[in-house]
Amino acid sequence: MGRRTATADTVGLLAGYALDSLLGDPRRWHPVAGFGRAAGALERRVYRADRRAGALFTAVAVGGPVLLGAAVSRATRRHPVARALAVAAGTWTVLGGRTLRHEATVMGAALRAGDLPAARHRLGHLCGRDPSRLDEGELARATVESVAENTSDAVVAPLVWGALAGLPGLLGYRAANTLDAMVGHRSPRYARFGTPAARLDDLLNLMPARLTGLLTVAAAPTVHGDRERAWQVWRRDRNDHPSPNAGQCEAAMAGALGVRLGGRNVYFGRSEVRPFLGDGPRPEARHLKRAARLSGTVGLAALALAAAWPTTGGRLVAAGGALCGRPLRRLTGWSAAAAGRGRAAGVRRPAWASGPAGALRVPAVAGVGERGRGR
Repeated sequence: MGRRTATADTVGLLAGYALDSLLGDPRRWHPVAGFGRAAGALERRVYRADRRAGALFTAVAVGGPVLLGAAVSRATRRHPVARALAVAAGTWTVLGGRTLRHEATVMGAALRAGDLPAARHRLGHLCGRDPSRLDEGELARATVESVAENTSDAVVAPLVWGALAGLPGLLGYRAANTLDAMVGHRSPRYARFGTPAARLDDLLNLMPARLTGLLTVAAAPTVHGDRERAWQVWRRDRNDHPSPNAGQCEAAMAGALGVRLGGRNVYFGRSEVRPFLGDGPRPEARHLKRAARLSGTVGLAALALAAAWPTTGGRLVAAGGALCGRPLRRLTGWSAAAAGRGRAAGVRRPAWASGPAGALRVPAVAGVGERGRGR
């Protein structure tokens, strides 16, 4: 990636994050909602109760946005202003940080006012649990858990993939995450068909979820939390959650806020019992504002890392290669002449990634929602 191209990607990520922070999600004509409708139409055509059909559906639905992003990236590779604008638009489209924090704040206000009907109605903007019988404590817990998980899904993960793979990474990640919201949950219809989408989403979130956990631990003092306690809780409890990724975020949030998450979650037609994460009291309304502030801090830290990667990542990789190159050549006997013979024979080097919301049940909240298998 050239310096001008890398700089354009960085400017685009920064501008897109600023747009999300200032404006939030578009209330009408949201591109993610439009993608969801198109994916829904495709699903109705290709659905079969088996994983092969699900894999085909996932490949087509995710491949389309990736190819679109790649085409735009290629067309703008010599036009940095146009490239920055395209990345900014893509970043704004896939992020959901402002909306996530707003929903947590609104929920907190409703709980503090003792308006349980309003709070129960609002929970549907954050996750898919049945709120009809939830009291203040359970509504607060559901909100904190959703904020923790969606800080990764709707903020950190898009920024990570935007930094690593540019516009194709941004669009591809959001497409995969949206499919997980649509078909990745446990139900008789999607038990097999939704598995490929759920597994792809899990794979794409492996690194971002762990980064979210670490950043949450590091940022604990910004909400008067104990960093050492957050670190201990994260290390102890992060792998107890049935999701390979959600536990990373929720355990860190529990430790940073000094609360205990987990318990029985009731969905529409089913229930699940989750292990406890963290120590201390159950969340209350007063914890929601802190959770929203912590989410915002983690998002800013992730933005700083993502913005630095396009201009520094290639240099770090090159430096690492230079440091390791001589020992590797001694071990393998690799040489420039051997490299030339390999190219002449048609041997290719690995094409590593180079340069980089979701819940359709809530059109106003792109990237916010409890989704996926076991979530």
